[in-house]
Amino acid sequence: MAKTVLGILGGSGVYDIAGLEGAVWKEVKSPWGAPSDSLLFGRFAGVDMVFLPRHGRGHVQTPSSINYRANIDALKRAGVTDVISISACGSLKEELPPGTFVIVDQFIDRTFAREKSFFGRGFVAHVPMAHPVCPRLTLALEEAAAAENIRHAKGGTYLCMEGPQFSTLAESHLYRSWGCSVIGMTAMPEAKLAREAELPYALVAMVTDYDCWHPEHEHVTVDAVLKVIEANAANARKLVCAVATRLGPERSPSPLGIEHVLDAALMTAPDKRDPKLESKLDAVAGRVLKD
Repeated sequence: MAKTVLGILGGSGVYDIAGLEGAVWKEVKSPWGAPSDSLLFGRFAGVDMVFLPRHGRGHVQTPSSINYRANIDALKRAGVTDVISISACGSLKEELPPGTFVIVDQFIDRTFAREKSFFGRGFVAHVPMAHPVCPRLTLALEEAAAAENIRHAKGGTYLCMEGPQFSTLAESHLYRSWGCSVIGMTAMPEAKLAREAELPYALVAMVTDYDCWHPEHEHVTVDAVLKVIEANAANARKLVCAVATRLGPERSPSPLGIEHVLDAALMTAPDKRDPKLESKLDAVAGRVLKD
């Protein structure tokens, strides 16, 4: 049986995970540039864990300046087998008030200023994204949230906007008309890159506000959001530890076969591949490149 190495991407307010055994911050270099921060290695309940604060400690990265490729590549290089992402968001539904944790199952990507793939000209690949999250991870999150008495919702569509500004009222109403549940700025291209790296991925969207569509919350302010973020962060840390306990040190594969998604994704013939790009894929696609 393979060993679980649980990777955690911490969003706004979640800049460390307290209580890890043997906790140590280590720098992990990536050919895709610098990750958001060093990585925190440790263990909880016998499960190896690797934590990366998405915005960096002190929140120095904007949603658009985050090097998503370097973050996912660094987690892969660190031996991570599964990724759970924690992300602050706004609610687009009345029944999802601030403080709710939405265990997302779908995404709409409205970002436009970010590098969205490890592959490109000279080495083309297309991975499936119809089912963007791993059901094994989402089930563990649902069970852990229930056990910790954390208000949560099963399923929902996350609309990822570019930011860093919040939505206009017209945009907020548009996204509600599409049936979206929450809106945030960081899930994409993170989820897509995790799939390319053959890493099962799940996302917990922590609701901080109602976005601007709500008649009683017309203007989202940073001060109001920060107060909810602080409370959400405490629950996020509890949830992460509870999930690690449920997943356990012995790993089961994703029912979607995510660990082998590149088997049918590579398009460029081996003799036509850009050697420089191929060399940067040693961690992300190393399994298939060695075959």
